[in-house]
Amino acid sequence: MADQNKTEKATPRRRQKAREQGQVARSRDLVAGVGTMAAVLLLSWQLRSFPQQWRALLREGLEVACQRSQQAGALWQRDLTIFGGIALAAGLSWLAAAASGVAQGGFVFAPGALAPSINRLNPSSRLQQLFSLQAVSRLLKSMLPTAAIVCLAVGLVERNWLQQARLLHGSRNGLVTFAVAEMFELAWKSSLVLLVWSGADYLFERWRHENELKMSRQDLRDEFKETEGNPAVKMRIRRLQRQARRRRMLKDVERAAVVITNPTEFAIALEFNLQMEAPVVIAKGRNLLAAQIREVALWHGIPLVENPPLAHALYRAVEVGQSIPPKLYTVVAEILAAIWRAQARATRAASGGKS
Repeated sequence: MADQNKTEKATPRRRQKAREQGQVARSRDLVAGVGTMAAVLLLSWQLRSFPQQWRALLREGLEVACQRSQQAGALWQRDLTIFGGIALAAGLSWLAAAASGVAQGGFVFAPGALAPSINRLNPSSRLQQLFSLQAVSRLLKSMLPTAAIVCLAVGLVERNWLQQARLLHGSRNGLVTFAVAEMFELAWKSSLVLLVWSGADYLFERWRHENELKMSRQDLRDEFKETEGNPAVKMRIRRLQRQARRRRMLKDVERAAVVITNPTEFAIALEFNLQMEAPVVIAKGRNLLAAQIREVALWHGIPLVENPPLAHALYRAVEVGQSIPPKLYTVVAEILAAIWRAQARATRAASGGKS
């Protein structure tokens, strides 16, 4: 039932975690098939020169032995080209096999897969792996290409049965040539069978890997919580941050020069002094926050100016901490000038009353 719920494709994070654990879609049979095919082709390319080289090596070896010479070491060093060809074929086939492995899943370094585990040393777990359904399926998979290769060998023998019987009375060179040709034909056909089978096995392994990586909707939600955080916690954090910004903004209202209102919907606090190039919006709010801004302004004796068009324009166009746009300089300057004149008259009236 749990596997039936896994209907969603794997996320990039799920794939990355699987890759870190060494879980990639990779077929060992494909690596072996490519390496075998490369070795057969490379050996067949050098096959014609092998008889002459081995014949020369044996002839010189016998001559050195008959003469009881001390040149045996030099003889082997001179004829290392024979083994160099074999080494070249083996090395290039290894490179082809390694390239096929890298092409399947890239370079994978999984320290987690190398970590020691008690379950790997448990004999019962090993026995379960040996006699599991997966082990039986691997055995059956390996028997299919083996059976195909055996059928190829039997077919070659049956096809050339009469010719083999005649070769028993023929020359030695004819027998060797026929045997080498038959072995080469069986080798390249067998390697082709392995290559085709390993390609199908890789597609199967990729399909199985994709199914293993599938996730349920609950897995997606859990992963989202791990990467993005719990939504409830994030909402609470955003609420606390918003409250902190409001408290700081209301504190900044205390140094405002004027508060423009709408009269009740909007409230924008402007700061300005002679050292500033233009007035700056230090607080703005709507509805409840606007009422709080007006309350702070009244408490600290900051002038409230009712100007709905200006309040609406400032609220929509200017963010907190930004200067007002140049097109509003004139109207704001008139308001500030009127406030300063009123404050000057009030100051003179207060000083005249005292005198």
